[in-house]
Amino acid sequence: MASADLLLHPVRLRIVKAFLGDRALTTAEVASELSDVPVGSLYRHVALLTGAGVLQVVAERRVRGAVERTYSLRQVAAQIQQAEATAMTKDEHAHAFMAFVAGMLADFDRYLASPGFDPVRDDVSYRVAAMWLDDAEYADFLRDLVTIAQPRLANAPGTARRRRMLFSVLMPAPGGPHALAAGRERPATRPARARTGGGS
Repeated sequence: MASADLLLHPVRLRIVKAFLGDRALTTAEVASELSDVPVGSLYRHVALLTGAGVLQVVAERRVRGAVERTYSLRQVAAQIQQAEATAMTKDEHAHAFMAFVAGMLADFDRYLASPGFDPVRDDVSYRVAAMWLDDAEYADFLRDLVTIAQPRLANAPGTARRRRMLFSVLMPAPGGPHALAAGRERPATRPARARTGGGS
């Protein structure tokens, strides 16, 4: 199965997200977080992800005669390769984006339903901003993001740490590859921002 077909299934995408942040979970623990997914279906998806090398078994123990396995995520395998993404059709990209957005909405709904819901205390936010960047400036921006995020992605779980979800969408504004025609004066614009509740 191609990695896009494997990872962009809505349930499998949610399973993969459950392991983000260097988590090690049993299938029962995943099931408790995805309580709306039938257990039999969840076990089949976990088995499929394990067989494809996206999940790996990191521990086993006997529980009432059965073997309980603990899994972790293999980050490299949990990515759609660039060549495959390039070959995806518009419809496939639309499906992938809808799966991404649906997962984000589901996470936000679960946060809203959590007993400790407090967006002010949790400093929850969702924002949109527009920047005028040429290709070199955009490459610098992406490198800066990696520099900021990469060390924190390596943090191990800890008692004082809370898992925080970061969703990112980067795309050119509608209007073709060049938002400004040659020789046209750049219009005055300011980034648009909205800040309030958004991920946990």
